[in-house]
Amino acid sequence: MLSRKNKIRLLKIFSIFSVMRGYNIFVVVLAQYLASIFIFGSHLRALDVLLDFNLFLIILSSSVVIASGYIINNFYDSEKDLINRPDKSMLDRLVSKSTKFQIYFALNFLGVGLAWIVSWRAALFFSCYIFILWFYSHKLKKYPIIGNITAAVLAMLPFFGILMYFKNYSLGIFVHALFLYLIILIREMVKDLENIKGDLANDYQTIPVRFGVQKAKQLISVLTFLCLIPAFILIKEFEIGYMGYYFYFSMIMMSIFLFQLWGAKQLTDFKKLHLSLKLLILLGVISIALINPQVILHGKEIMIEPLL
Repeated sequence: MLSRKNKIRLLKIFSIFSVMRGYNIFVVVLAQYLASIFIFGSHLRALDVLLDFNLFLIILSSSVVIASGYIINNFYDSEKDLINRPDKSMLDRLVSKSTKFQIYFALNFLGVGLAWIVSWRAALFFSCYIFILWFYSHKLKKYPIIGNITAAVLAMLPFFGILMYFKNYSLGIFVHALFLYLIILIREMVKDLENIKGDLANDYQTIPVRFGVQKAKQLISVLTFLCLIPAFILIKEFEIGYMGYYFYFSMIMMSIFLFQLWGAKQLTDFKKLHLSLKLLILLGVISIALINPQVILHGKEIMIEPLL
């Protein structure tokens, strides 16, 4: 049996994990490594990519900086979350604000320090990323459209850092990025519909609050149609292996999503839509390996095979 003191300590650990969204960071790390092997560094041996120490430092740096971003976002959204997510908010409040700030600054210094080992350019990139994360949480997220656009950009920036590291600026990568960006942007707008009560109470001028739910649905519908374009281009114009099936599936899923969006009225409806988009993103991360599944099926031979 755990003592009361140990139970409190364990709850605080869970609280920090909840604030930093540890599960989200795990998905980002997985996505970064899969994208590095199958997309950004597809011209290299998989083993060389996996054992690249500088890449490891970049991904570790992005992870701790993203974690710090979640902490500062939690700080500014604490009142709103009491309305939108009361259960999670109570767990998050088990750790004091001063402790959260200490962890926030420690993670930022650690992130920049790790990046500095790679290069001063990497350190500058993550310093700018930290500032934009703070400015978004402090100001930008309270404004319609610009807040959504910035949130989606912030979700993409860690991958842009890896893109610059590999210096692989092929057109296919940017089409992939456009598809992912649009899905994330749609998710951000659905979150605004889900959080409308807390946003309204705390004067967050999101799209549903400022222009109404109908206008928000119309804009989401336009973005949903737009996201089908890069999916279709990737299937028809680029060598993406079996990942093409994912894009066929995503086109079907987004069509269903659009139908459900216009029928959504209750908070639970918007939560389901948000969950479906998160699932689509997660499936997209996993399906990156389908670009060249032989790395999975015959990993040893492909990973050690010398370049010709």
